[in-house]
Amino acid sequence: MKTQKMDRDWIGTARTLNQALPYMQRYAGATVVIKLGGHAMGSEEAMDEFARDVVLMRMVGVNPVVVHGGGPMINALLDRLAIKSEFRKGKRVTDAQTIEVVEMVLSGLVNKRIVEAINSQGGRAVGLSGKDANLITCTPEDAELGLVGRPSTVDPTLLRDLGQKEYIPVIAPLGVGEDGQTYNINGDTAAGAIAAALKADRLLLLTDVSGVKNAAGEVVTQLTASQIREMTADGTIAGGMIPKTETVLAAVEGGVRAAVILDGRAPNACLLELFTEHGAGSIVRAG
Repeated sequence: MKTQKMDRDWIGTARTLNQALPYMQRYAGATVVIKLGGHAMGSEEAMDEFARDVVLMRMVGVNPVVVHGGGPMINALLDRLAIKSEFRKGKRVTDAQTIEVVEMVLSGLVNKRIVEAINSQGGRAVGLSGKDANLITCTPEDAELGLVGRPSTVDPTLLRDLGQKEYIPVIAPLGVGEDGQTYNINGDTAAGAIAAALKADRLLLLTDVSGVKNAAGEVVTQLTASQIREMTADGTIAGGMIPKTETVLAAVEGGVRAAVILDGRAPNACLLELFTEHGAGSIVRAG
C-alpha cells in the first residue's frame, strides 16, 4: 500500500508539472515583481518554501524581483527601544528616530534573511535598498506622515542588468530625496513603482489576506479599476487594503500587464498564481 501511495503521489506530481508547462512557456522571459509582506514571511519553513518558489521561477526563465516589507519586525524593535509608533491612512508615521530603526530592520535583518533563504535554495539573490544606485528617488508623501516618501523616479537599470545575469534582486523599500534624506516607502507602493518602471508582466502583492473582499466578505477574483474606486468610495475597501489597491491601479496604469493581491501565507502562492489555470487572489488587468 505504501508503494502504491508513493506511485500515486509521483503520478500526481508529474501530472501537475505537465499541466504547468503552457504557463511556464507563457512566462518565460517575463519580469514578475513580488511584494513579500512582513506578515507573509511567517516561519522559517514558510520562508524556505517562498525561496524555493522564487528559485524555481528563475530556473524556468522568469525574471523575479522581490520587494519586501517588514512591519512586524519594525514594530518589535520599536517596542524594545520604547519608541512609540502610529499609523495614519494605513501608513507608518516616520520621524528621524523611527527612520533609523526602519532602515536598520529593512536593509539589515529582513533583507539579508530573504537573500540567505533564496541563496540556500540554489538561487543567486542580491540584497539592495531603493537607495542603492539611486534606484528610487522620493518626495515627501504627506507632512502628517513625516519621513514617508513617494517614489518620484525609479531607475531600473541596475535591476535589468542583474536580471540579465540571472541574479535575483531583493529590495528594501527605502528611497532618497533630492537633498539626500532617507525616506521610508510603503512596501506595496515601492513594489508598484518598480514594477511600472520595469514594465513587468505581473505584480504579485503577497499579504495576509486572501484578496480583495466585497461587502459580503467574499474574495473578488477579478476586478476593474472602476470597481476598486467604487468599493473604496463606499468603504468596502478600507484600512491597509487602500494602499494595496492604490498600488495595483497605479501599476497597471503605469504599464504593468496585471497585478494580483493574494495570500502570501498560502503554500506556493506565487506558483499557483502563475502556473495554474485558476490562479489565486484578486487580479486587475491593464485596460
